[in-house]
Amino acid sequence: MVVHADTRVVQRGGSKINFRQPVITQDSRFLICASGESIKVFSTSTEECIQHLQGHTDLVTGLVLNPSNHLQVYSCSEDGTVRLWDFTDGILIRTYNVGSRILSIHVSAKYTGEVFLVVPWKNEQGEFGLVSLNLPPSVDQQVEAKELSCLIRDVSAEPKCIAFSPSGEYIASVKDNLLFVYFFRKKKKVYRFALGTADKKGASNAFNCVACHPTDDCIATGHGDGKIRFWRNFNQKKEYTYSTVHWHHSGVNALCFTPGGTNLLSGGLESVLVQWRYAQEGEKDFVPRLGSPITEITVSPDGALFCTSHADNKITVVQNGNKVSAVIQGLVHGEAVKTELMVDPRSKALVLNGKPGHLQFYCLQRDKQLYNLDIVQQEFIEQSNLDQFEVVAAALDSRGAWLATVEQRSPKELEMNLKLWAFDEQTQSFVLNTTIAAPHDGRISEMCFSPSGQTTLVTVSLDGHFKVWQLTQPDPAEGKSDPVRPRPGQTQPRVSQTQLDPVRPSQTQPMVS
Repeated sequence: MVVHADTRVVQRGGSKINFRQPVITQDSRFLICASGESIKVFSTSTEECIQHLQGHTDLVTGLVLNPSNHLQVYSCSEDGTVRLWDFTDGILIRTYNVGSRILSIHVSAKYTGEVFLVVPWKNEQGEFGLVSLNLPPSVDQQVEAKELSCLIRDVSAEPKCIAFSPSGEYIASVKDNLLFVYFFRKKKKVYRFALGTADKKGASNAFNCVACHPTDDCIATGHGDGKIRFWRNFNQKKEYTYSTVHWHHSGVNALCFTPGGTNLLSGGLESVLVQWRYAQEGEKDFVPRLGSPITEITVSPDGALFCTSHADNKITVVQNGNKVSAVIQGLVHGEAVKTELMVDPRSKALVLNGKPGHLQFYCLQRDKQLYNLDIVQQEFIEQSNLDQFEVVAAALDSRGAWLATVEQRSPKELEMNLKLWAFDEQTQSFVLNTTIAAPHDGRISEMCFSPSGQTTLVTVSLDGHFKVWQLTQPDPAEGKSDPVRPRPGQTQPRVSQTQLDPVRPSQTQPMVS
């Protein structure tokens, strides 16, 4: 008798580490980020994950350091709880049951024992409110904390759209084309500042993010047209002023002041970290070529480290304002896995599409990307409706010694390359061996290596042909005229071709998907 057991999940991984702004600890040694239903603590020097904090039962939506204890961090989640952790020892200290889905969490150094949450407002769909929550003192691990006091109605669910002044005097919140400033001391007044929906050239004036200067009464806002505005005198509603600086060609995704207030950091689609000098508006420095669009910026309390989160699920650590010192790469979530899922026989890593034009090798056991393999080997341009080469198929042999990839683009006529990669023991990565341009007249629908151990590759195309590619030692005489030559000690593919001739109705016809 066969007993059928229920299927259960034994391990999960590959969650986004760029979903929310990460936190840098007081001593700059660790970086803490939300990762699905858990929290990961990384070393800023070795890039290794040293703690994996688990306890939430739904998506973690925010992290902030405890202002009264630099070894603790608050987290919030859509499971309706706020949790306090000792991140060095990986211990859950206390759970506050709020009873409502939480979208983000904020703290102020002036209001210890109080957190500020963004929650759905009165069950109205799509509308959220910023509320304050006094955390009741308790020695219990489970604490009921459901007395919420609403400060601002109709705020954005994005944490980057809310900023607290370091003095604790006001809160700045942006949504659509409105800037709200909430004053704690002025009988809890809210001032509202509006921009037109578009400027004179028709570009979007919508607010994307906001940051408060650490010492001056100045609010910086980033906009959809790439501009940054500095708001002043906003405590007098009729006398407010703002100045504008502009470098980004598209929307500003993130803003953050340095602790001393000397620089404002901004980032967007250009993959460039811009450092604006606060006292000299218009003067700026750059950290270029960070690989993909910037979505979040974090600065360490001492200002020594900058962290940029990126659209390809990556966090980059920048040291001394200009040097990339570490890169923490998560699983790249592309639009489609056109190569299908493969497992590398050698490393047991999951292999699939990664960044545009790349394959990623992701270790499931360690929940960590091993490396990216650049297949296309061309610079990817962030521009819509631009035809660029993409990896559409890949296959590994049974030993993990050879990799075959297909890249293609079709602006008017199909362009396609078949590439063969050999594993290099010294670099522990694949090295390009041979490129075959236009291996078929039609798209390649399937390909695979022979399971016998011989290095034989079969490709099937929609042109009605299949081809058998076999690796043999090159002929010196042929090599003189062959434009594609392998390096010394490497083998060269030879192809034999078979055509699928038309068949009579009485015959069976092979299926080509």
